[in-house]
Amino acid sequence: MTKYGIAIFPSKPIQDDINSYRKRYDPHYALVPPHLTLKEAFEADDETIDELVTELKYIANDAEPFKLQINKVSTFAPVTNTIYLKVEPTQQLLDLFEKMQTGKFPENMEYNFVPHITIAQKLSQDEYSDVFGSMQMKDIQFEDTIDRFQLLYQLENGTWTVYESFVFGKEKV
Repeated sequence: MTKYGIAIFPSKPIQDDINSYRKRYDPHYALVPPHLTLKEAFEADDETIDELVTELKYIANDAEPFKLQINKVSTFAPVTNTIYLKVEPTQQLLDLFEKMQTGKFPENMEYNFVPHITIAQKLSQDEYSDVFGSMQMKDIQFEDTIDRFQLLYQLENGTWTVYESFVFGKEKV
């Protein structure tokens, strides 16, 4: 069984900006680029993933490009010392997320969907207070046009890599 996940990657310039924070504060920095998770990690065999790829093509064909707006720093504290960039929950984003939680997809939703891009996690309480305090003072605003999402899989060394990209309105089923 292989571990898979589904995510949206912002454009390279935005990833570079976000990585300037992540490389200091996120132990997963080297494992996966900055991303917005649409489907939490799940395990699947080859047959199941083939069915899901077909399903993902239908979902992509049904989607329109949309604006991704990132406009503030927030946190999941006190649940975890995770700091993230808040992504505005547009209807297109919510629809994509919903479609990946039903049908052939495994039911593995651990938390309510809060669109975000993690910039810091697994921080001690002191680190967390420091980093969150300084990040809140920054005026962080990004806007990006999203026209695809990616199915990722995890390698043995823990890194995530793209299995397949799905471009909105352009998939051959």
